[in-house]
Amino acid sequence: MTGVFDHPWLGALFGDPEIAALWSPQTQLNHMLRFEAAWSRALGHVGRIDAGTAEETARHILGITPDLTALATGTARDGLPIPALVSLLKATAPDPTAVHQGATSQDVLDTALALTLQATTTLLDQRLTALQSALETLDHRFGANPLMGRTRMQAAMPIRVRDRLRPWITPLAAHRTRLARATDGVALLQFGGAVGDRAAMGTDAPRIAAHLANALGLGNPPACWHATREGLAEYASTLSLISGTLAKLGQDVALMAQQGFDEIHLTGTGTSSAMPHKQNPILAELLVTLGRFNAVQVSALHHAVIHEQERSGTAWALEWMVLPHMAQATGRALTAASELCHAVTHIGLRTAPPPET
Repeated sequence: MTGVFDHPWLGALFGDPEIAALWSPQTQLNHMLRFEAAWSRALGHVGRIDAGTAEETARHILGITPDLTALATGTARDGLPIPALVSLLKATAPDPTAVHQGATSQDVLDTALALTLQATTTLLDQRLTALQSALETLDHRFGANPLMGRTRMQAAMPIRVRDRLRPWITPLAAHRTRLARATDGVALLQFGGAVGDRAAMGTDAPRIAAHLANALGLGNPPACWHATREGLAEYASTLSLISGTLAKLGQDVALMAQQGFDEIHLTGTGTSSAMPHKQNPILAELLVTLGRFNAVQVSALHHAVIHEQERSGTAWALEWMVLPHMAQATGRALTAASELCHAVTHIGLRTAPPPET
């Protein structure tokens, strides 16, 4: 049984091919190779190895196609793919000493994660902007229409459609700000060496870090973040907040679409195999599911903040299990919300609500 995001048919509902591509094994491998190439060049930059050899080694690294079976075998043995990857690189490098000298596995994997999160943010921000525009279009078209306000799911007082839309629209700008801030805390070079103190690079460490960060387009923190994972927890929390806002939108639409209320009309909604008269608000329901999924998953990233001593294997691996799915759930929620907006043909009561008695 595969997961719902890449399932042969469930994936058509839950999956997000663009986000999946950013987190794919090949993309992760490319990021790892980018780190290793930048590392070799940095060693040449500070004179640890010959500059010409460094450049030749970097080009070799970027041109290699590692044996995925060897990486899988190495991961099963070592708990991560980097020792096997480094062995493959050194076996064919012009100068093996120009590969990975002074770096550690976590430097490679965490920097690859930073690059992935940076790209993920770019895509999510574009989608937040598109969704805000789609919702504002609905406000322009239907915002003045009458609607019955409901509190505790009971009819309360008459409102306008834009009053219902406001809690859907208003948080989106704040989410963009949160996402940018959270990304600043994770789109960072990871460079600590064996135990996080950069000791193997001595006085060259600051220059190596600056060269690496510049080459990879990442922030350059003053120290490693091997065991300081609050930034990842904040990023995950931001994903959950985004999908939570969209789940509120979805829950409202599902309730508004109930037969007998008919406060919103949708095209292209789901059909029933037993009741052909029904039109199920599938996208609205999906938003609720994805929001609840992320709300559960985010707790795991808060557990993963607890990295013991200078490096954790258990908490680290928990991040690998959870964060890619949260990213895909958030990405899919944004596309589903935009699709839902485009499916709306009318919002509001066809006649004005009855006067208050």
